Amino acid sequence: MRALVAVEVGEPAEVLRLESRPVPAPQAGQALIRVKATPVHASDLHVLRGRYGFSPEFPAVGGRMECVGRIEALGPDTGGPPIGERVVVAAVPAVPGPPVAGTWQEYLVADTRRLLPVPDRLSDSSACQLVVNPLTALLLVTRELDVQPGEWLLQTAAGSTVGRLVIQLSGHLGVRTINVVRRRTAVEEITALGGDEVVCTQDEDLVRRVAEIAGPAGVRKAVDCVAGEVGAQASRALAPGGEVVVYGALSTHRQTDPAALTIPLQARSVIYETKAVRGFWLNRWFAAVPPEDVLRSLSRVRGLVADGVLSVPPGRPFPLERFAEAVSLAETPAHGAKPLFVFEDA
Repeated sequence: MRALVAVEVGEPAEVLRLESRPVPAPQAGQALIRVKATPVHASDLHVLRGRYGFSPEFPAVGGRMECVGRIEALGPDTGGPPIGERVVVAAVPAVPGPPVAGTWQEYLVADTRRLLPVPDRLSDSSACQLVVNPLTALLLVTRELDVQPGEWLLQTAAGSTVGRLVIQLSGHLGVRTINVVRRRTAVEEITALGGDEVVCTQDEDLVRRVAEIAGPAGVRKAVDCVAGEVGAQASRALAPGGEVVVYGALSTHRQTDPAALTIPLQARSVIYETKAVRGFWLNRWFAAVPPEDVLRSLSRVRGLVADGVLSVPPGRPFPLERFAEAVSLAETPAHGAKPLFVFEDA
């Protein structure tokens, strides 16, 4: 089978090689999956650079998050979805936990407890993107912050994939959103998507505008995907006792010095206004939650996408042979469609 392998830590375009490897054999409790489509996430590339929250042993097959495929075989004495079933593989590594096979290959083995059957009405493009972004949006709004109908939710990077999903989900749940964007040209798009209010940091003061929108009660809940100064402003915009959950650091996307990955908080605000700032990482959630609870949350995501509540943008397909183009597109600003590695049926 073909596999896209990183021979060592480094820039993905320089260390990735297309190799031929034997098809793995499933063990007890495992299924052999013939991969149909798998996305190229920026986090996948940071894993290869050695600057993510975990690092595999190299050489390593790339792709560490999610894919869709069909079950080709089951391990000895193994139940679960039948052979031929089309399933999503939640390949996100549990941290701490055992290593997970990379998804950038034609076949992989996976624990059957990580497999979610998907209906035919979901395309391969949508199915292979169910885990990371839609699940993150669902967990942030419902589990991490438990935002209630009528409450305000402040979010940065509203134009990102997760940001757009948060807007859609919030509209479905009756949550009001204040959405922060960098460019004035993005305001109309976010409003059309259903964002209740939009703050543009290009020409508006974030803290002042949030106070004007939310009034004396302020905003008590926020999610931040930017970190840096924008993340600090989101914290300052919170009402006393408010909480911001940080799940990304787009402001330092190209930064390689860990000491530069910061959020300059005001001690006075944290101490006297008892505001809280904490992180969320999907990998650590997978480590803390029983497999049945993971599948329950994924089933809810599957239903929201299948019913049209959440819209997963179509990906742009690439064969493995064109990995350099796919990797470049994954980190191109405003690149639009998510690059996907796709495999023809046998």
